[in-house]
Amino acid sequence: MRHGPHARPLRVLVAPDGFGGTLTAAEAASAIADGWARARGRDTVVAAPQSDGGPGFVDVLGRAIGLSHAELRRAEVTGPLGVPVGAQWLRAGTTAYIESAQACGLHLLGRPPDPETAREATSFGVGELMARAVAEGAERMVVGLGGSAGTDGGAGAAEAFGGLRRMRGALDGVDLIAAADVRSPLLGTAGAAAMFGPQKGADSAEAVRLLEERLREWSAVLLAETGVDVRDCEGAGAAGGLGGLLIALGGRVHPGAGIVGDFTGRRAAIGGADVVLTGEGRLDAGSARGKVVGHVADEGAREGTRVVAIAGRIALEESEWRRMGIDEVWSVAEIAGSADEAMARPAALVSEAARCAARAAAEAA
Repeated sequence: MRHGPHARPLRVLVAPDGFGGTLTAAEAASAIADGWARARGRDTVVAAPQSDGGPGFVDVLGRAIGLSHAELRRAEVTGPLGVPVGAQWLRAGTTAYIESAQACGLHLLGRPPDPETAREATSFGVGELMARAVAEGAERMVVGLGGSAGTDGGAGAAEAFGGLRRMRGALDGVDLIAAADVRSPLLGTAGAAAMFGPQKGADSAEAVRLLEERLREWSAVLLAETGVDVRDCEGAGAAGGLGGLLIALGGRVHPGAGIVGDFTGRRAAIGGADVVLTGEGRLDAGSARGKVVGHVADEGAREGTRVVAIAGRIALEESEWRRMGIDEVWSVAEIAGSADEAMARPAALVSEAARCAARAAAEAA
């Protein structure tokens, strides 16, 4: 890769997730593609926004499937704290694609998460979306899990149907798939409360304990009603335990990033690229456990394609991200000089990180 008139143009795939409420996956992909092109204008750059089942799931799938083959539906549902919110879901034939974050996402709280929001946030609106899809004839339902504000185990979603028993009846015969962003079990040190409660406002051991106990009680209700013990099931802890409810109702868990990757042709595109750029808001230990960056890095390593990750912040040592299959990382916060500045100008600074990555690629050749 020579930076000059005789350099061989590269085939570059841009496949990021969203950046933590500051950029959607599509916005991040556009910024990265623009930044790379500013430094290496002769390269062929293809943008393929991604999602792991969390925020952006419906938007990314809509772009991948194409609105000529799917219909974007809108509904007003109950938000995480009871305030009505507008939500979208996707209907493709008899399949409904639902994004739980559209009804109970952290970004819908209207304020920073705190112990009260962690305790009170509900998945009721997700149940309303699911009920709407059933009423419109859905025979298959893919529910994207991730980015939720609450840890109610899906109890709110069941309440929206009039209770767990009625929810079971309404979903009888529906092929249910949980598109999870994590593989966490429902309970324990790697479960929904312990692992993700603190980022949802449960900022003390007591707050986490209360969430854990509530999930334990709810898991007993699920077991009594469905005969399924979800406490240790992989993916049951996704979206504050909503994954556990879906499993108890007969749902199958699949990685959300894998489902989106199939629709976007990501694996084949990575195999045909010289470089793949991915990214997310924070690169940390969780990135390797179901997140888009982890999937892209694994596929890049398998295909022999160089993987470059751009993240708002990087919370891994070099040895750790290299073990994931990432060849190079760029921190937007470091380029900006601070996390606050990175949050204030996300598109410009993500674009600048991509420009720096492109220049480094040319200079290293």
